[in-house]
Amino acid sequence: MKTARVDNIDVQIFENRSLLGQAAARAVAGAIRHLHTKQETVNMTFAAAPSQNEFLAAFIRESVDWVRINAFHMDEYLGLGADAPQSFGYYLQTHLFGNVDFGSVHLLNGLAADPQAECQRYATLLRTYPSDIVCMGIGENNHLAFNDPPVADFHDPATVKVVTLDADCRQQQVNDGCFPTLDAVPRQALTLTIPALMAGKQLFAMVPGERKARAVANTFNNPVTERYPSTILQQHAAVRLFLDRDSSKLMPS
Repeated sequence: MKTARVDNIDVQIFENRSLLGQAAARAVAGAIRHLHTKQETVNMTFAAAPSQNEFLAAFIRESVDWVRINAFHMDEYLGLGADAPQSFGYYLQTHLFGNVDFGSVHLLNGLAADPQAECQRYATLLRTYPSDIVCMGIGENNHLAFNDPPVADFHDPATVKVVTLDADCRQQQVNDGCFPTLDAVPRQALTLTIPALMAGKQLFAMVPGERKARAVANTFNNPVTERYPSTILQQHAAVRLFLDRDSSKLMPS
């Protein structure tokens, strides 16, 4: 493992995805246990993507007081229900929520008849349960959640919003094997906004794989700009970034 501190971000680099996932799981579990010594419950927000597979597989084996955790997630496709295999609710139910007993689990409803009302419902929940820990990834186009460059707003007044996904974002879903073709990927989604994600007291970003190397480099090699939404991580006081050899190969030396 290699460690560095770059642009206010603590970076750990591992030989492979498995070691990355195990280390990230230990770190997140340690943060939960520490918070539980000071407060009754911990509020967490999770990303849902193949980049999180190794982390979540290790995380569910950690010893934490799961019933004292309130769980949320970052985004969901419009038009897909939680029982659709491509939905993020389904992914998290399979990889996380169905394996341990959280105190509460709050899912975005991609089939809501009124998407704007669903945004308000979820925003109210997030205000009721302010995020202590956010477990995230970084997209190939540097998005955080579904805040793609065309819609990312570092000063967004909303907490949750409806967005139109850009072509690079939709292509990533094909690259990840979640959809067979670009046309099969939904064009709109619900997402937590950048300020909502940055409101988390501690951010843990798990970013493995060669296809993420350029996005990781962009995160560090650019000033804070909505053209590369992940650059906003430079301004958070408590970010830990977990990379593997492939995703770190374009990191600044």
